[in-house]
Amino acid sequence: MRGEDMTQTTKVSLRGLYKIFGNDDKSVLPHVKAGMGKEELLTTHKHVLGLRDINVEMQSGEITVVMGLSGSGKSTLIRHLNRLIEPTDGEILVDGVDVMNLSTTDLRQMRQNKMSMVFQKFALLPHRTVLQNAAMALDIKGLPTEEQEQEAKNWLARVGLGGFENHYPAQLSGGMQQRVGIARALTSNSDIMLMDEAFSALDPLIRTDMQDLLLELQVELKKTIIFITHDLDEALKLADHLVILKDGAVVQQGEPQGILMNPTDPYIEDFVSDINRARVLRVRSVMQPLSEGQFAGDVQANDNLESLIAASGGDTALRYRVLDDTNKPVGTLDMRDLVKALVPRISSSEAGTRYH
Repeated sequence: MRGEDMTQTTKVSLRGLYKIFGNDDKSVLPHVKAGMGKEELLTTHKHVLGLRDINVEMQSGEITVVMGLSGSGKSTLIRHLNRLIEPTDGEILVDGVDVMNLSTTDLRQMRQNKMSMVFQKFALLPHRTVLQNAAMALDIKGLPTEEQEQEAKNWLARVGLGGFENHYPAQLSGGMQQRVGIARALTSNSDIMLMDEAFSALDPLIRTDMQDLLLELQVELKKTIIFITHDLDEALKLADHLVILKDGAVVQQGEPQGILMNPTDPYIEDFVSDINRARVLRVRSVMQPLSEGQFAGDVQANDNLESLIAASGGDTALRYRVLDDTNKPVGTLDMRDLVKALVPRISSSEAGTRYH
């Protein structure tokens, strides 16, 4: 987690979650639990494996990023949280309540009050103004129009769209439309925001702006955000907790810096091998315990290594004292350790190619 909040509470739990697509998913579930893979299940039983034994704890106030390639199951997973997709087996707990046990009325209330969703394709109503789109959740709840509009105006201003309230979606750029989508989710005042490839349709520069906006808002709002992406750079930038899927199963999960430094699977090694490690790795991930001696200066634990390389001029003989968010000394960074961290481990697939 970016801050050192030790009072974490679990907001969403997925326990033993399976999803099999087909007419008789329950009957083939034992085969999957016994180890039958995706291809064999399709060939033998004409069913598609969506998710296999997902166990993830999503903490309150954190951004959990679920990433993987197309077909990995990430969008299937997020749609289980509000039961847009029904699981074949397993538990989905929100604030300790299994949503599988909710009545139709309770489920509707949970979707309206506890969760909001931001979509890849914006999902704005073209015949409604920006203000009306942003106020949709409050309109559904039946709040007075004046109250709806005031709340929507506040959030539109927060996402940089003050003055655009009376425009229509077609009059806005893609980035501006997605800002409306975020304002709509925030106007609903839900605890949990589900974001399914929310920035994938945007141009790179606009996408970076939207990521920065989300992180800026999150510092203050501390929402529980479940963010789906296929982009590792985006995942590493946004995630407090990173979950990587392949063929419907979790390959590795944890604090993203730890995954980058210690991938546990060849699939993950290949994923992280081409990452700009200097831009992504943080000082805290490569620092050593605090020690005495001469320091070239102080650096912040959450600074990236790229900024430290620039500050040091690339001098590998230097040592820095590392400070936390309160400017308390917490460690030491030797530039030689930084250089070692910039060299990724040779992935298993590369090693096989190199030595054969």
